[in-house]
Order: sequence, then C-alpha cells, then structure tokens
Amino acid sequence: MQWILKYKLYHIPFWVAYHLMWLLINTDGLHNSWHYLFGGEVPVKFLGYIIFQAAGAYFNLYFLIPRFLSEGRYGLYFIGVVLTILICTALITSGYYLNAYLSDLTFQELFGRPPSDFLYIFSRMCLPSTAASMTLAMSVKLAKNWLQTEREKLTLQKENLETELKYLKSQINPHFLFNTINSIYVLIHKDADLASESLASFSDMLRYQLYECNDSYILLRKELNFLEDFIKLESLRLYDDQTELAFDLSQQVSEHLRVAPFILLPFVENAFKHVSRDKIRANFIHMQLSVCDKNQLHLRLENSKEKGSGNESSGIGLANVKRRLELIYPGKHDLEIRDKNDIFKIELKLDLG
Repeated sequence: MQWILKYKLYHIPFWVAYHLMWLLINTDGLHNSWHYLFGGEVPVKFLGYIIFQAAGAYFNLYFLIPRFLSEGRYGLYFIGVVLTILICTALITSGYYLNAYLSDLTFQELFGRPPSDFLYIFSRMCLPSTAASMTLAMSVKLAKNWLQTEREKLTLQKENLETELKYLKSQINPHFLFNTINSIYVLIHKDADLASESLASFSDMLRYQLYECNDSYILLRKELNFLEDFIKLESLRLYDDQTELAFDLSQQVSEHLRVAPFILLPFVENAFKHVSRDKIRANFIHMQLSVCDKNQLHLRLENSKEKGSGNESSGIGLANVKRRLELIYPGKHDLEIRDKNDIFKIELKLDLG
C-alpha cells in the first residue's frame, strides 16, 4: 500500500475512467467502446491519450508550477505549458499512425480520414483534448492546494485563539490575587479575627481557581458560588454605613448550564475597585443576575464613582474580559458599558445555550 501512495499509482484509475468517458461519448455507445478496446488489435491510440496526457499533466504539476509559477516567473511558465501541450499533442497524434501501422485496416478505414490529415488530427482531435486534460488536472491540484491552505489557516487561527485565551485567562490570576490580598491586608487593621476567617475563605477560593477551573467551561452554579464568596470577601473592606451593597444572584439556575470560568468576575471586581468612597454622598454597588428560560444570562451591575475620575472602561480587567467574550462567545453576547460622570453601569446578556 505504501508504494501505491508513494508513486501515486492510485491516479491510474482516474485517467482510465476519464478517457473511457470520452470514448463512450465519441463511439456513441457501450457496445462500440467495448469492441474498440477488446474486439480487435491493441488500442494504441487510446493508450497514447492516457499515457501522454497524464505525463503532460504531471510534468506541469510537479515541475512547471513549482519551478516557474510558484516563483512568479509567469512568462517562462506560459511558454513551458504551451510547449508541453504541443509536444504531448504531437506524440498522441503519432499514436494514430502507429495504430494504423499495427492494424490490418488502413488509416482511412480506422479513423475516416486520409493519412495526410496530420494537422487536422493534431489541431481538431488531439489538441483540445490535451489542453482540457491538463486544465482539469491543474484545476484539481490547485483546488486541493487551496483547501489544504485553508485547513492550515483555520488550524493556525484556532491555535492562535487558544493561545490567546490561555494568555488572557492567565492574566486573571495575578489581577485577582493582588486585589484580594490587598483587601485582606486592609482588613487586618480593622478586625484580626475576621481577617483570619477571610484568609481561610480566600484559600478555598484559590483552591477552586487552581484546581476546578482548568476546563473551557464549568458549571454556572459553581461560578456563582465563587462570585458570592468573592463579594463577601470584598465587602469586608467597605464601611457599611458609607456604601450601599445590593446583590441579587438568581438561585434558579439549571444544573446543566455551563459558562466560561471567570467571565463574570472582572465586572464585579471592577465595581469594588472603583466604587466611590466619598463620605458626604451616597456610595453604592447594585448587582442583579438572572437566567431566563432560554438559557440567557442577564447581568446588570452599577456602582457609584468619583466625579471626574478616569474612564473605568479602559482598565486591564475589562479589556481582558471583553476580548474573552469576543473569542468564546462570538455572536452570543451583548455587552453595554455606560460610563457617566458619577455612575458606572454594565449590562451583559450572554447566551449559554
């Protein structure tokens, strides 16, 4: 089997079938074709078509195209193709005369034309067939190369996307760690016992992050539990009498629904990071998360912010999650960010079906 593939011997049935098709058309019937092939002398002319047209096609595919066309030497390639067609056509035409020489019938009886009609046979009978066969072979080869190139391009794009996703996901870890450790550090000065309890909770969250979020998708219920723990931990660093917190996370979540890990965390993290801490105004973080019957997750999140502060939507965390949404949920998400003077709002609709 290996030598059949190595020397492309599986192409032989193609060329035989191709010329048998034209033989059936020209001899006007299966019976006449059978008689021509097996009812008399060796069909030298038929074999000449197969051999020389195949030789011309492969010479074009494996020598002329790589040597000239692929290198951009179009003039030399055109000359080479024309000469190849003419030489193959001349050899095929000579097969008519060899066929007559080996036969008991005359040239006129075999082909219905006198031997002097070399140019007619060359130009009307052999040349169009040879040019068509080379064009067909070239079309098949170029189509195959194009499909292979497209497959390689898609494979490369997929690998690049997977690499980018892994990089984006890896960025979440230090971002999350830095903010959470900073929250516990602040808490140590307020309540050491509570800080110790928070550290234990943070350990559980870190374990979840390291060992349970290695898949592309995880159960939505687990992700929401992680968000609840994160919210509790972050809430400790805020003064209750200064910041109003309202979190409504839907408890009616189907057990089979899955979501990309940490796709929601950056939004909540961003709200805690940038919420205003003005002592003379109402500070707040309001969040509502629900899942409708059509398995569409709907997240509304808004927080107060310092008047005149910078553009929150340009942060690394949000830029990261927006890119992940584009890669993981193309055409399946709708993200709206409104950055007003003193309020920052996010609304996300995510199709989990």
